[in-house]
Amino acid sequence: MQTGDAMTEVVGAEPHGGVLANLLVDADRGEELRARATAWPSWRLTARQLCDLELLSGGGFSPLRTFLGRTDYLAVCTSMRLADGTLWPVPVTLDVPAKIPATLGPDGVLALRDRDGALLGVLQVTEVYRPDLRDEAAWVFGTLDPAHPGVDHLLRHTHPVYVTGRLELLRAPVHDDFQQLRHSPRDLRVEFERRGWTSVVAFNTRNPMHRAHQEVTLRALDETGANLLIHPIVGITRPGDIDAATRVRCYQSVLPSYPHGRVMLSLLPLAMRMAGPREALWHAIIRKNYGITHFIVGRDHAGPTDVTGRPFYGLYDAQELVRSHAAELGVGVVAVPQLVYVHDLGKYLPEDEVPAGARTVIVSGTEIRRRLKDGDELPEWFTPAAVGAILRRSVF
Repeated sequence: MQTGDAMTEVVGAEPHGGVLANLLVDADRGEELRARATAWPSWRLTARQLCDLELLSGGGFSPLRTFLGRTDYLAVCTSMRLADGTLWPVPVTLDVPAKIPATLGPDGVLALRDRDGALLGVLQVTEVYRPDLRDEAAWVFGTLDPAHPGVDHLLRHTHPVYVTGRLELLRAPVHDDFQQLRHSPRDLRVEFERRGWTSVVAFNTRNPMHRAHQEVTLRALDETGANLLIHPIVGITRPGDIDAATRVRCYQSVLPSYPHGRVMLSLLPLAMRMAGPREALWHAIIRKNYGITHFIVGRDHAGPTDVTGRPFYGLYDAQELVRSHAAELGVGVVAVPQLVYVHDLGKYLPEDEVPAGARTVIVSGTEIRRRLKDGDELPEWFTPAAVGAILRRSVF
């Protein structure tokens, strides 16, 4: 086993959206690993690590085939690229307590298990290194403010040692809910082909869909002529967000409002970092692996606020970053303007098209949560009636 600055190669890197990584072993190899794993030290993966493992397993994180080694990790932090130059803006690492590497035997194998202790895979550890977590926070999040949820997790909840090596998986993490809505990248590509969809625009969200979201997605359909993939994140989102099960029911309730045959709902088991512009670019790369051709980038995409409510990132910084890499990535960017509801006209308009003096309201997921908490009305111009009813029943 190597430690320190040795690099773990990202084997078989390919263009985003090309040949997908597949880390799942065949049945014979799986039986062999199960039999041998009883003699290997184990690590029970955290909720975040389970999300990362699931996306590694099916190619959602292609070209990654394992967690980042030190050289790739530093390249990603400082340049948003792997050491070979491939665009990749957010570190995907496996953090463990310092005592774990000391338990490894001569073969350096670590059994990876879920929260119940079931074996998911094994890591042939080839590298152990200690990251500077404050430097990582400054590079990736652009701040050390603990009010930033990504910084808080990194500095308060991340183990001090990162490990990597050859990863072999017996299976991906299992979900008992909404199984018909959970698709691997290959599943979605096959489904798009079955439907004859050659152009697909993806919509990312971690909130229930409100009227402004619907307006954004309908505008994207018109602008691109593509079909719509509603692809909400149901792994780990920001603390305080509405739970995933409630949100999924909300998404299902709005599907009939879209043109027949042009919309599909699928769930993304991603652990968000809330890294603003970097995260938006990461989301676009991941969706390219799922087979989409266009990606909707919202205002302040994946951007949290500080204790005063001030955003950590500029309103349109994420759009500018993704647009600057769109040609390299091969994804069309649908940049969403600030939409506001104009009471006098009874419709949504981009902020710069609002008549002077008109009464307007900005609709957001934050405002939905505030209205629910305060018991305020959820009018239909703000939230579809079906969504409002689900939220009232499920949240409060």
